[in-house]
Amino acid sequence: MPKGSITRGTTNPNRLRRVDRWASRWPGLRSTPDPLVVDLGYGSSAVTPVEFIERIRRVRHDASLVGFEIDPERVRSARADLPTLEAQGRDTANLAFELGGFETPLAPGRSAIIIRAFNVLRQYNESEVAEAWALMAKRLQPGGVLIEGTCDEIGRVASWVAITPDGPQTLTISLRLTDLDLPSIAAERLPKVLIHRNVPGERVHAFFADLDRWWMTHVGLGGFGTEQRWVATVQSMKDSGWPVRDGRAQWRLGEITVEWAAVAPK
Repeated sequence: MPKGSITRGTTNPNRLRRVDRWASRWPGLRSTPDPLVVDLGYGSSAVTPVEFIERIRRVRHDASLVGFEIDPERVRSARADLPTLEAQGRDTANLAFELGGFETPLAPGRSAIIIRAFNVLRQYNESEVAEAWALMAKRLQPGGVLIEGTCDEIGRVASWVAITPDGPQTLTISLRLTDLDLPSIAAERLPKVLIHRNVPGERVHAFFADLDRWWMTHVGLGGFGTEQRWVATVQSMKDSGWPVRDGRAQWRLGEITVEWAAVAPK
């Protein structure tokens, strides 16, 4: 039996563009001899899996994708969507949709370089997260990554944890900067493992407090554009001791990635 429970399954086109862009930069994607990616819990249509593979193929034209859903009707629906999407000129080659859950039942001998599990675990209990992570991480190739997170309905606010077989590695926050009030809006869309930890005394609460503080400190840079203000904010986070990853090219996209240990639950 598939591991997991049927969740709402709602989705929207282009909702996952932020995490897809981040996933396409994963180093192992370029070097693997088998660029297989998995979309676990893709929801009620094939739209976001097709978008995912199209973005991945900008890096690896030979990539393939398997989408897993625990609901047989969603598997049937996604398969039925493919001819229409192909007629629209979408890249639907080497896509498959199968019944499965957190056990990620790939064909014998195959494993994934990337597993994307988005807007799935947020509907579970926090106590169920570790087991789900472990099950999915077992299906990764060496150098592979599980990307587990959540976003708002139209993809303007997103956050995710990058997990390898060695455990969680980083937390990423990705925001649409136009009209951004405070970066802590992302606290509403934290992965399940963190969403109830945004309280005084927890590391992720301190992270958002500092992020908001530096965002307000650099308000004067808003006249040069919110991108400049955000870059200065992330640079200040790094300078003040937060273990920020990546560089300005990624920061300009509205991203900040920090090492997991800096925000992990106590």
